[in-house]
Amino acid sequence: MKIKLKADPRLFYIISIIGFWVMIFSIYDIIYDKGFMIAVLVSFGVLLALIIFLIFFGLKKEEVVVNTIEEFEKKLHGGLFHFKCPLCEGIFAIKKSKSNDEKPIKMTCPDCGTVGVVPPNPPSIEEVIPEKKSMKANFRCISCSEGITVWAEGTELYKNINVFSCPFCGQEQTMNRV
Repeated sequence: MKIKLKADPRLFYIISIIGFWVMIFSIYDIIYDKGFMIAVLVSFGVLLALIIFLIFFGLKKEEVVVNTIEEFEKKLHGGLFHFKCPLCEGIFAIKKSKSNDEKPIKMTCPDCGTVGVVPPNPPSIEEVIPEKKSMKANFRCISCSEGITVWAEGTELYKNINVFSCPFCGQEQTMNRV
């Protein structure tokens, strides 16, 4: 699991505007010696306090779950789905023989070999699918006899690819490579 920090951009704009005006007053005081030194130091203190506030309270921590693989592009007729690995960002496709699957698929990434879970209804993300395709790997469930085909888009297929759960019956360790 990764943690991603996210901040409201309005806080950065406020700090930038205050910093700009403190710089202008500092230059004006240096050139014309108007005695703004205490006001400029107080302004720098306020700016520093805002930056510390932003660092400790303005950043929101978002947990990014790495064990799911996100679907992207489009769902085509015949059960063809494209996915993107969150670790290596490799693109791969899965063709299912039945369209009423309700179970997640636990499998290795066809690009890097990382074990991940493809949810039954993943969110859609727009990406460009590479032209080059790898050789296909066919898997069949020994419990329900349904099958899926997996291949990598743009690279060669990972040599030890495995599918650990059936997307149709949900049984673990039933998908054999054929």
